[in-house]
Amino acid sequence: MAESLVGIVPSLEPRTNRKIRATMPQPFLVSDAVADALQHGRPVVALESTIISHGLPRPRNLEAAQEFEQILLDAGVTPATIAVLDGIPRIGLDADGVARIANEDMVKASVRDLPIIAAKGISGATTVAATAYLAGKAGVRVFATGGLGGVHRGASATFDESADLSSLALAGVTVVAAGVKSVLDIAGTLERLETLSVPVVGYRTTNFPSFWLTESGEQIDWSVDSAAEIARVMQSQDALGHGQGIIVANPLPPELQWVPEEHDRVLLEALAEADAQGIRGKAVTPFLLSYIVGASGGRSLEVNLDIARNNVRLAGEIAGAWSALARE
Repeated sequence: MAESLVGIVPSLEPRTNRKIRATMPQPFLVSDAVADALQHGRPVVALESTIISHGLPRPRNLEAAQEFEQILLDAGVTPATIAVLDGIPRIGLDADGVARIANEDMVKASVRDLPIIAAKGISGATTVAATAYLAGKAGVRVFATGGLGGVHRGASATFDESADLSSLALAGVTVVAAGVKSVLDIAGTLERLETLSVPVVGYRTTNFPSFWLTESGEQIDWSVDSAAEIARVMQSQDALGHGQGIIVANPLPPELQWVPEEHDRVLLEALAEADAQGIRGKAVTPFLLSYIVGASGGRSLEVNLDIARNNVRLAGEIAGAWSALARE
């Protein structure tokens, strides 16, 4: 798949600086399919790559990546899976690129890592933060992921908070997610998003989901009933906001959620084991997530996939509604 170079518009700066700038590599590449869709106002949805590289086992991860893209293609939406390959951020991958993120060992690339990874010429799978940031840079307005990062338990002592939150405050992208994982501080995450002025709307709910579960018990102020309504919120945000993204909290249907009693038991076991092993600080959440996968016998991974499918479908509808609104 051919790609379009996206460069930096030269400014009125000293000639020496212009010469240096001219020798720098282009900041990112947009696939021809994505560039063509954006140019002609057709719907596009960004997809992250860490869910493929780090969130699912091989070879299931490649099958999932292909399935997520196909869901969008079947709906007439162009998928824009985002990753850094050989030091170059790419907005939209061909089949070989998708296979690479599924089969190669790659670092996780958040926003702060992008310049380092680019300078080293290595590959990285983009987190929610980096995917939203790059999508926004390329003009992709809708992004589907599984769940957001957030404020970690005990953050008042560790200051451990995902870069997803601060990045969404700047990216100008609408992110469809099933809330945040229950291993995080959900109430603290919602408070932080309020501080950052990031709108959070529930899709046909005011009960914020907790990823594996349909409801967390934490209430949010606003709900929306359709993709068209979300597109109108995006339009109003462009007129009235200051560049923030929008979070669409999309809960799993109750029949697809993890059985709450089993979820609660496994989560308590995981928290107790972390305490028994003296796991502290930033190591806690990765430990909990890994423990939960094993203790659930893989059930949590199956729910992960249902979550991603559910979010990709809704994101496709939103992108379609946004495209239609822009043509009015």
